[in-house]
Amino acid sequence: MDPLATLALQVRLSELATELRRIESDPRLFARAHHYLAVQGAYDALLREACRLTGLAVEDAPLRAGLRARDEERFREELELSERGWSW
Repeated sequence: MDPLATLALQVRLSELATELRRIESDPRLFARAHHYLAVQGAYDALLREACRLTGLAVEDAPLRAGLRARDEERFREELELSERGWSW
């Protein structure tokens, strides 16, 4: 596993997580739900990429806006990566 690729993914995950928090905290943002779902989709795609990089099994589900079932898979992926020393 390339440490620079790992670092780049961690930085990108951190930036998207920061953007999600910014969207959540700004009730005046125009089309807030749209922005949130777009960033969430990008975050989920990066999580899957990070899991693949570390050899973890992932569900390659197509992006579906507004589905809550993905929350459980996202949480599992975040925990698995954290257990392997990832932080973002």
